[in-house]
Amino acid sequence: MIYPLAGLLIGAALGALGARRREGTRFDLLQWAAVGAILGGLIGLFLLILIQRNLA
Repeated sequence: MIYPLAGLLIGAALGALGARRREGTRFDLLQWAAVGAILGGLIGLFLLILIQRNLA
């Protein structure tokens, strides 16, 4: 159950760090953090589904 949440947090952090590395503005940081959070959450969700299907 924690995989989507972990994906959200890790994705947001990686997105913000990537925007900061490219010297983006505050809005760039927020936008890339949101994009990273969405992608990380989706990856975590699919990972959770995959694990649940294999255990059941």
